[in-house]
Amino acid sequence: MSQPEFSRLIDRRHLTARPVRLEATAEERVALARRFGLVAVNRLEAEVELIADGETVNASGRLNADIVQSCAISGDDLPATIAESLTLRFVPAQTVEEEEIELEESQLDEIPYTGTVFDLGEAVAQSLSLAIDPYAVGPDAEQARKDAGLNEPSASGPFAALAALKKK
Repeated sequence: MSQPEFSRLIDRRHLTARPVRLEATAEERVALARRFGLVAVNRLEAEVELIADGETVNASGRLNADIVQSCAISGDDLPATIAESLTLRFVPAQTVEEEEIELEESQLDEIPYTGTVFDLGEAVAQSLSLAIDPYAVGPDAEQARKDAGLNEPSASGPFAALAALKKK
């Protein structure tokens, strides 16, 4: 298994009261942009406070990023700034012997780890991916819709995609 693009391993035994500051390097930002289908990740930073509760580690802080994505309609470059609060919970991984397991609602935001080390960087990267608007549109989107004939009533509905293919 390959290491994630933005890996920052933290050993829960060495936590301090100071927040952990993470900043992606240029190479990591290029790799993350490729992974998330973005034009660019120009900045990715996070500041996270880590508090141990036995073997569980509660993390809270902020994620800040500047990205460039493609407009969902025109394909033009669309810069975006992301500022998100982070609330994460790292828990020891459990072995599962049954085929089917049920998760409680409180377990849905838990990130399992093995041993004493968890990857805070990968958790921040995944939080970034969840914060990206997959349907972001830029200022030229309406004109692109019009040029493609997508504003016409016949351009919507179940057969619109088939009609567009037929024209090609």
